[in-house]
Amino acid sequence: MKAVNSMKIEFQSNSANEGFARSAAAAFAAQLDPTLDELGDIKTAVSEAVTNAIVHAYPDTIGKITLKARLFPNNSLDLTIRDWGRGIDDIDKAREPLYTTGGEDRSGMGFTIMESFTDKLKVKSTPGRGTTVTMHRRFSTRAGRE
Repeated sequence: MKAVNSMKIEFQSNSANEGFARSAAAAFAAQLDPTLDELGDIKTAVSEAVTNAIVHAYPDTIGKITLKARLFPNNSLDLTIRDWGRGIDDIDKAREPLYTTGGEDRSGMGFTIMESFTDKLKVKSTPGRGTTVTMHRRFSTRAGRE
């Protein structure tokens, strides 16, 4: 299915940019007239994906992160967060709840949260070359909407 609108932003892996990314994603998704709960879900999922890139992909350096968003005519949204950092050695292990490589202060729930707030989550990674997280979410159609 062809996207009806798309955007791409690039930013550094500074922790302050997590809020920027979640706000940008929410503003873009607003075109689909989501409920406040749906918008909150998108913001949370983007926050988790970007935080993972900041904390795990670039633990000792500042790197590049991109956020791409695409809107589709079936009232759905694809979000892709990509980094060019360390990558993930074992994606299946990384997706297990409570598993983390980020130390004691990390919950290990990032992928679990992303999965619970989206309809589909895809993770691709190559050690030493980075990670791409793609999330898909279809929004409800509100009564009275054309």
